[in-house]
Amino acid sequence: MKLSLHRNLADGLQNIEKRPHLAWTLSILWLLFVGWIAFFWHLGSTSLIDETEPLFAEAARQMTVTGDWVTPYFNGVTRFDKPPLVYWLMATSYQTIGVNEWAVRLPSALAAMSVVCLGFYTIWSFGLHTNATKEPSKPGYWWSAAIGAALMALNPETIAWARVGVSDMLLTGCMASALLCFFIGYARSPQSKVQFRWYLAFYVLIAAAILTKGPVGIVLPGLIIISFLFYVGKFKEVWQEMRPLWGSLIICAIALPWFILVTLRNGDAYINSFFGYHNIERFTGVVNNHSAPWYFYFIVVLLGFAPWSIYLPVAIAKVKFWQRSIWQHQARTNQLSLFALFWFLGVFSFFTVAVTKLPSYVLPLMPAGAMLVTLAWSNLPSNLKLQRFFQVSRWLNIVLLVVLAVGFFLLPNLIGIDPAIPNLQQLVKQSGLPVVAGTIWALAGVGGAILLLRRQGRWLLGANLLAFIAFMMFVITPAAFLMDGARQLPLKQLSAIAATSHQPGEELIMIGFKKPSVVFYSHLPVTYIKQTDTGLDYVKKILDARSSPVSVMVLTQPQKLAGLKLSPPSQYVNLGKTGGYQLIRASKWALLNSSMN
Repeated sequence: MKLSLHRNLADGLQNIEKRPHLAWTLSILWLLFVGWIAFFWHLGSTSLIDETEPLFAEAARQMTVTGDWVTPYFNGVTRFDKPPLVYWLMATSYQTIGVNEWAVRLPSALAAMSVVCLGFYTIWSFGLHTNATKEPSKPGYWWSAAIGAALMALNPETIAWARVGVSDMLLTGCMASALLCFFIGYARSPQSKVQFRWYLAFYVLIAAAILTKGPVGIVLPGLIIISFLFYVGKFKEVWQEMRPLWGSLIICAIALPWFILVTLRNGDAYINSFFGYHNIERFTGVVNNHSAPWYFYFIVVLLGFAPWSIYLPVAIAKVKFWQRSIWQHQARTNQLSLFALFWFLGVFSFFTVAVTKLPSYVLPLMPAGAMLVTLAWSNLPSNLKLQRFFQVSRWLNIVLLVVLAVGFFLLPNLIGIDPAIPNLQQLVKQSGLPVVAGTIWALAGVGGAILLLRRQGRWLLGANLLAFIAFMMFVITPAAFLMDGARQLPLKQLSAIAATSHQPGEELIMIGFKKPSVVFYSHLPVTYIKQTDTGLDYVKKILDARSSPVSVMVLTQPQKLAGLKLSPPSQYVNLGKTGGYQLIRASKWALLNSSMN
């Protein structure tokens, strides 16, 4: 009966591939479902997340206000951290659907969706042979492409950055799509018009990657492709096919004009900030205290690509990259897994060498990891040692699920103190989300163990996928609303009060913390003061109490407000108090007297 079920499933998958209209219809529906769950569901329903997201959002908003689409600004100061493509896309979204969270995050979500769709097409087209052996092709590659697309979308790292309005997912979208376009062109018939069209798309996307994050947009894909081509012994051959002169002209025509304009307008200030600080120093030194040990990205990939990360070692081993002579004689169409390996290791090695380390830096390797795992599952190894390795990985998968379940059950006791959410531990306990999360992964672990004991391990990946979708719907999304209501929503509400209560010329001061989202939501410049005593000193030395208006708005936390030694209602008026924050309007004279007492 089991054999009959498997044959019926295989026959069904073959029938899908034999009926193109059905295959494309199911493909579109599946991709829409996966993309909706991972990227678009409640995308704009929560407030912007401090500290980074509002910096991008406000810089883009300033472009629409000032009409200056060359020099980005935040809070009245130039922002040269990143090139302008992410700002341009956000600003275009503002003009299309309005200034809101949806518009801020839409470029990231669309970039992630583009990679998933192109990855689906690539696996479906070239996922027939997954290692250096000449194994016969097997049915069901539509299903392999569907699983691959799901793994690309449904992993913690990709979901996190696809739902945040920063440049990381846009860079990944441009870079990953460029690498996929390269491979599709590489696998096509040499010298054909279709092949060069894919190479042309590669060049355009590389230019977009440069306009997203600078030199890394061409350096990293270049290192991956060059190392791959030298390995398979086709560098000279492919170099001629790609028409690099045309490619260079295309990249320069798209990417260079903005760099020239911004340099002419800002000179050394831009060059030193962007190329010096945000590129060279980030690679060679520690920037903004973002240092980490050499094994940092092993942990990031293990957790950020969970639960699929547990299969990466066996997927990498299955490629048999040490058999270079065999790979060099393989048809190009059979080299997708090898290319994915060079892609994965290239990104991982590049950022491991870099001194400044952030979890988002290895985001571009997630699509490659998804392809490696998918292709490994599509063609289970015939080698006895690899079969045992694969079986061990499956049981390690169960162990990981159990560890996740235990971790979530214990989560309320592991939560530390957050000044912005004094009752965080109680809030998490009352939500019941740790119990829900622990139950989902516990059931997934038990169900997976039953499948393995019954020798039905081929279904384990699907069981993981169902558990992850449930986790996304019933834990991650409610948790996002919970944290937003406790952390970001109070700032958004007080920012709205500041915007409506603001008097001409009145200054908004933030004392004790720095939350850029207030600038975006209030549409007001904000003066950030780190310490309460420094804030008083600022009032004393800089503000002229005789100027108009005679008051300032102060956004702070209640415990820090006590340090100002003001007495309501004579010395200040409470404009709003919510969450862990309070907005007041205070007389300059009162603040000056407070600073002298």
